[in-house]
Amino acid sequence: MVSVLQVKELRASIEGKEILKGLNLTIRQGELHAIMGPNGSGKSTLANVIMGHPKYKITSGDIILDGKSILNETTDQRAKQGLFMAFQHPMEVSGVPLSNFLRTAYKAAKNQTEEKDKQKELSSVSEFRKTLKEKMEMLKVDESFGRRYLNEGLSGGEKKKSEILQALILQPKFAILDETDSGTDIDAMKIISQGINNIYEQSKSGILIITHYNRILHNVKPQFVHILVNGKIVKTSDYTLADQVETTGYNEFLEGAVKNA
Repeated sequence: MVSVLQVKELRASIEGKEILKGLNLTIRQGELHAIMGPNGSGKSTLANVIMGHPKYKITSGDIILDGKSILNETTDQRAKQGLFMAFQHPMEVSGVPLSNFLRTAYKAAKNQTEEKDKQKELSSVSEFRKTLKEKMEMLKVDESFGRRYLNEGLSGGEKKKSEILQALILQPKFAILDETDSGTDIDAMKIISQGINNIYEQSKSGILIITHYNRILHNVKPQFVHILVNGKIVKTSDYTLADQVETTGYNEFLEGAVKNA
């Protein structure tokens, strides 16, 4: 069965200020979506609200995963049900090697328990390390990358590769990628784009890319592009909409939002 993530008439605020104003969005597993919009339109707020960030208050509407509301679910419960978010500004965690973090996250996401049989456990660890090595090679990072503390001392591009590596390992039902293109150079962007395409092709995840610019979409071709302005999706089309935005900017959508306000 194909999983479906639905955002219905969602209104959300932070510190008394309404950011999302009746937003609607449906993503099916195996679809690749992109949300574009100017600063302050609500893109990152949408990502955080879907993942259950506690600082945002949902005033009305719903978030439905496979026919069930997840509004009352905690962030870790949503992750175990197949939601994943790559952060715009990944947090540094000292003392926690990336490989250990990924192993723990993988077992939690897959609801695995420790094997009592030592041989089975060794085999499981060995298989995990093999998979991790393959994914790191694909992202063109050294094997020592897995021994570094989570995001500590990493460049912007390395942090984004770390986030994509997590998605490659976890293979979520839905991956929300919040400005994965920010803070990266051209070479890193190409590698990260390849990683996103691999998440899409190998795990058949539903992917939502949140971005200001079109450059990442030259390498990752979404089937659906949405324009988010003033807390609402004001237009949805195919990839050509991203090209239109690159040429003309957001002014026409901003003007339309003002008229309809």
